[in-house]
Amino acid sequence: MTDEQKLRKTEEAADIRGDVLESILCHVPLIHLLPATHVSKSWNHAVFSSLRHFNKPKPWLLVHAQSSRPPYATTALAYDPRSNLWLRINQNPPIEYVSALRSSNSTLLYMLSLSKFSFSFDPLHLLWHHVDPPLVWRTDPIVVVVGCHVVVAGGACDFEDDPLSVEIYNLDTRRWTTCESMPAILKDSAASTWLSVAANAKKLYAMDQVSGVTYSFDPSSRIWSEPFDLRHDQNIYFSAIGYYGDSLIMVGLLGNSEYVKDVKIWELKGESFEFCKEMGVMPKELVVTLKGEQTNLFSIRISLMGEFLYIYNPGEPEELVVCEIDGEGLRWWRSLKNAAVSDGSRAAKRMVLTCANVGLGDLGKAVGSGKGSFSLVDSGNLQRF
Repeated sequence: MTDEQKLRKTEEAADIRGDVLESILCHVPLIHLLPATHVSKSWNHAVFSSLRHFNKPKPWLLVHAQSSRPPYATTALAYDPRSNLWLRINQNPPIEYVSALRSSNSTLLYMLSLSKFSFSFDPLHLLWHHVDPPLVWRTDPIVVVVGCHVVVAGGACDFEDDPLSVEIYNLDTRRWTTCESMPAILKDSAASTWLSVAANAKKLYAMDQVSGVTYSFDPSSRIWSEPFDLRHDQNIYFSAIGYYGDSLIMVGLLGNSEYVKDVKIWELKGESFEFCKEMGVMPKELVVTLKGEQTNLFSIRISLMGEFLYIYNPGEPEELVVCEIDGEGLRWWRSLKNAAVSDGSRAAKRMVLTCANVGLGDLGKAVGSGKGSFSLVDSGNLQRF
């Protein structure tokens, strides 16, 4: 008996309607609500009403754990904070990983080889675009979607003439264009290893994670801005940025790598982000969690979508720190065990994290097309602070 048949039988046995049904459905995981929408018109209405009024969908964290050697075997997992569940994403047909999987910001995955540039920015990364590679060979560029443009900047190999070169792929015309190079001051840090990148529909922002020097780039005019410094606290030794609505969010490590005094979050507004508001400070016990077993905390990575911010230590990916943002500050903090990390897998695999708004429509499209299916994963404990 299918899930849909079971639900139909349940409805026949007990005619549950209105607010009672909606309040029950708000406790059902999002992936399990999909068959409920097909039981009847009243159940379909109750599902979507419950999602609007009781327990709204929340941005998912997607974790791709990939082997460091060809054929780059990859496991895709997703965390749904609405349901507090980890899911395994099964892709059909399996994606051919032509090279190492990478991501420069919260929404896009890409692979780059001598013969192909592949990228995906749909919520579940089931749809991939395969195009000719950029003219300049790169090993660690920043790659960001800005409107209808995919911007590929920096990260060029040592034998290339211009390590700061910028190329844009237009999604409408399907053509590459060479642009003004990155600012010369970024010559020693023009790679995704050293730059934190955020983007909205019009511009991308690239910040040196150590110095805080930041530039914006407009792919329509193909011009880089004058530099500005986002750091309003001189005690910051490392920082990362992401977009939240119309504002930039900056996460900063204060002190030094041996002694992390604080981890703070700021909201930045204004044409040059001159208006700065401190939103909150990470609880001390979560700073310890972030540091893990390392004696030093040199860097962090973030994934941000909507009001959910995930912070993690790339050297200790076993446990992440999560916080929810609202208009005034931070609602709560959590520690979250990374279900993609298992005993013995840390050394053999690399982790690539993205975020996405995933709704019933996205799940229905994935399942209905046959391109994706989902199974539950035992995720361990999640604690709120």
